Amino acid sequence: MLTPDFQLKQDENNLTIIIIAPHARVTDTEIFIEDDEFRFHSKPYFLRLCLPGNIVENGHEKANYDSSKGIFTIVVPKESPGEMFEGLDMLTSLLTPKSQKLKKPVIEVIKKDEDDKVEEEAHSEEEEEEEFDWHVEQHPYKEKKLLLDSQTYGFANQKSGIFKRLQDEVYEIVDLPDPEHCPPADRRTMREQAETEKFDPDHYIADLYDDDAVQQILKFDPPWCYMSENKDITVEFTDEEKQKMKNLPKKEYLLDDAMVTTLYLGLIDILFGYAYNVRINEGDENVESGWTICKLSATLSWLETFSSVSEVVRSCIRRSLCYPLYRHWDLSQTVLQDVHNILAAGKQQVLKCLLDVHSILGSSYPRYILNDLYITDYCVWVQTISNKRLKTLTSALEKRTISKEDVGFELESVETNSADTEKGDSDAEEVLVDSLKAVSLNQADSDSDDDSEVSDNDSSEDSDDVSDDCAESVQSERISNSQKENIP
Repeated sequence: MLTPDFQLKQDENNLTIIIIAPHARVTDTEIFIEDDEFRFHSKPYFLRLCLPGNIVENGHEKANYDSSKGIFTIVVPKESPGEMFEGLDMLTSLLTPKSQKLKKPVIEVIKKDEDDKVEEEAHSEEEEEEEFDWHVEQHPYKEKKLLLDSQTYGFANQKSGIFKRLQDEVYEIVDLPDPEHCPPADRRTMREQAETEKFDPDHYIADLYDDDAVQQILKFDPPWCYMSENKDITVEFTDEEKQKMKNLPKKEYLLDDAMVTTLYLGLIDILFGYAYNVRINEGDENVESGWTICKLSATLSWLETFSSVSEVVRSCIRRSLCYPLYRHWDLSQTVLQDVHNILAAGKQQVLKCLLDVHSILGSSYPRYILNDLYITDYCVWVQTISNKRLKTLTSALEKRTISKEDVGFELESVETNSADTEKGDSDAEEVLVDSLKAVSLNQADSDSDDDSEVSDNDSSEDSDDVSDDCAESVQSERISNSQKENIP
């Protein structure tokens, strides 16, 4: 059976299901409606949806088929008029069977009094109303011996042994030297040491003062900027993105609160690398996009896990000043604001970004492995997250500020030394200019004295010539008179 393309729309009273099923056998079409389950069958197509609310079959439902386009349009009344269904564009979640969603955990407490259950449910509702604390609960460290001395990593730390099969390709995928045997505490120490060694003060200063390209990048407005300003703009998924959502695995995750917090913080980290790539390329992609996203995300490059918003923000800023082409403080802060805007736009925008990351890494060998480790599960999981929890994460990120001193690269000292050096060079240049002017004036005076001497010599020579001419004239006159006296 084929799963057809479909789209859901709603108003206050009805749910409209649009099914694109060309060349379907219309005479054998069957539609089944029961509570929150909708089933459609028309050979060779079959569609089962688990809806976020109940619908009813009360004789007011409508269905028609456009044979020229191969489109079924089915309008079904809602059980509770006025109820608005959430997550109608979360296709993977809609396609997940109810039996799989209600699957019980492997280990659970089976003995519990009714009073305890009521009290726990009330307590759970109160907790949802409170603002979520974005810190993982800390426990004293205890050494744990894992089976075959193997470490876990990936989405919710559910993977292990993957890199043993990759061998030489490990270093093209992650920066962590030995993923299978390096514990999480050592990963952070090694990562920060590598970042400190990679930081280049000259590169940072060059981008600080020669920032024409950076200023142009800062003017770019990605799509989520408009969504944060105008709440009426909705996220629209392309046909390719819808197809990708349908192809995602249908599964649920059994996660404790600490792991859920870690996943939300890892989401910030991955979105930072993606937002940086979008901004510097002004919305386009290139052959370096996969490298950029992975390099800026410690989750993808070092298999890192975070326990607070401060940790993930610090990591993002540090890596953005060490590895990419443009290493500029204002650019890093702007990208962090981009991540805030993505989260503020809602889980639809987050999912759209993750699907784009999935496509980029899928075409980047051998980084497609990271899709299996992280991105695919993130795309499935984010469709089920609470919008309220996402809002609290957005608020926590907005309140979190970071200074240059917090980053740890002594940026203020580097900038101060550079300014002093530039001032010293400027002073030296002024001294050189003054010296050149003095030499020029001395040379001019010397040339003036030489010209005076030459002028005096010329005047003396002229006087001598005049004297000689006068002497010759007197002598000539005497000869003339003597000749006259000798004439008889």
